[in-house]
Amino acid sequence: MFRTPLVIATALAVAFGFGILSSIYALRATVGFGAIALGPWTAFPNAQTIDADPYAKAHRARDGKLLLGSAEGLTFTAARDSEKRTLVENCRYEITGLTPPARLWTLHAADSAGNPLEGTGNGLPTGVNAWSVLRGADSAFSIRISSSASAGNWLAIPEGRAPFLLVMTLLDTPTAGSSGVIDLAMPAINRLDCADA
Repeated sequence: MFRTPLVIATALAVAFGFGILSSIYALRATVGFGAIALGPWTAFPNAQTIDADPYAKAHRARDGKLLLGSAEGLTFTAARDSEKRTLVENCRYEITGLTPPARLWTLHAADSAGNPLEGTGNGLPTGVNAWSVLRGADSAFSIRISSSASAGNWLAIPEGRAPFLLVMTLLDTPTAGSSGVIDLAMPAINRLDCADA
């Protein structure tokens, strides 16, 4: 007598459980569709627009982050270097090259959830921007990323072995609304060495 309702209740619980878990996985796996990859850098230009797909809208709602409008700017992230190796804190990196045209750009390191890295302390530089970076005669720049101090442009990251992201935001850029964004170039990310190598 109680067997049929118990089987139905179990089936519904399993179905709802798998549905919820698959939704959580899908939201963690991607920001949405329509990614643009320029070397190791990835951007989602439609994630902040009204044309965003349902995954992008759900991801935005879950994180509670305010994204830039398409006329305001574009955010690129990199989880790997130019040779497709994961960025880890115990290695030293160098970012070289130029950015697409922008009134201002910023660069900082973040954890895998996209939150800025903390723990470097002591007034060490945790971010670099277009106004503070030192450039060469050809306007190209070179930024060292490591837990130990470096001369010139240096971005401090904590000591450890955890993977991290690099986040470069281009503000007031024609790139954000350009259909030719794929033809643009982003700076290269080169691994110099690692502490355990």
